[in-house]
Amino acid sequence: MTDTPPDRLSIYPDSPFYDYDVLARGIGVRFRGEEKTTVEEYCISEGWIKVSAGKAVDRKGRPLQLTLKGPVEVWYKEDPAA
Repeated sequence: MTDTPPDRLSIYPDSPFYDYDVLARGIGVRFRGEEKTTVEEYCISEGWIKVSAGKAVDRKGRPLQLTLKGPVEVWYKEDPAA
């Protein structure tokens, strides 16, 4: 595994940007200088994150998402050796 997190990542297994190994290792996301723990998807190069929008759900039963734009920083929380 590399020390650089992927440019885009999603927590949903049916997404083409899902990566179990990366999620199991642990990802930290900082958006506009504040660490976020409820991020469902992010893209560093395009500068956005997606977070759930309350209790409303879509037709697949997943929470509706808000796309927030701004600077995104991502890092691994765990060491690969751990």
